Amino acid sequence: MRGRWIGLSGPRRFIGDLMHFAHQVPTVPVQRRMRLTELVAVRKSLPDRPCWPALFLKAYALVSNDLAELRRAYLALPWAHLCEYPKTVASIAVEREYEGERGVFFGRVGDPGRLPIDEVHARIRRFAGAPIETVKEFRKLLAFSRWPRVVRRSLLWLGLNLSRTRPGQFGTFGLSVYSSLGAESLHPLTPLTTTLNYGVIESDGSVSVRLIYDHRVFDGAVAARALEKLEATLTGPILSELRSLAPSLRAAA
Repeated sequence: MRGRWIGLSGPRRFIGDLMHFAHQVPTVPVQRRMRLTELVAVRKSLPDRPCWPALFLKAYALVSNDLAELRRAYLALPWAHLCEYPKTVASIAVEREYEGERGVFFGRVGDPGRLPIDEVHARIRRFAGAPIETVKEFRKLLAFSRWPRVVRRSLLWLGLNLSRTRPGQFGTFGLSVYSSLGAESLHPLTPLTTTLNYGVIESDGSVSVRLIYDHRVFDGAVAARALEKLEATLTGPILSELRSLAPSLRAAA
């Protein structure tokens, strides 16, 4: 029996390159079971609900502002060292259809901790719904994927190991979730220092949240503290900002 020959699309080539480097990073997942009951209720009361990725994205950026280890990266040039960046750049994985095939694209949001939640939501929705050719990061990914593999991987290696280019090209942390499809990834591979991932959010607000981290940059206790701070941020500043968006809550205040 002969199979059908299918050439690799641009997104498939890029994911292959990314996984090539992700396999070289000693990542470890750390999980915390969170209870976000009140956040679920307040979000549900909003007429225009911000997406969950926007809430987690801003919350993790705020945690990263407090924990410097989360803003560090392991770089090999000019020799092995850690580089600490002054602010965060989030890399968000989104599934889009391109030329009849579903593929993963990556959008970036600079310093999301300083943006209002509705602005973070709007940017994520643009990544998910705007025409692919109108999103700069997507156009660059497709153009880059057309180059020969040896050129792509050489440039990716340089981008991941040069302090000036890494945040702008790849971000300081990643967010990759598909809990809206009723599933979750236990250990997504990543070349970034940290990638945030969470499962299905239950009706009582219970959710498993994972932080996948590069063990060369910091240790498990830092990841555990980061998740603890993340839960406190979601049930503190993020909850307060959502309450300010709810008309009924504003009227009752």
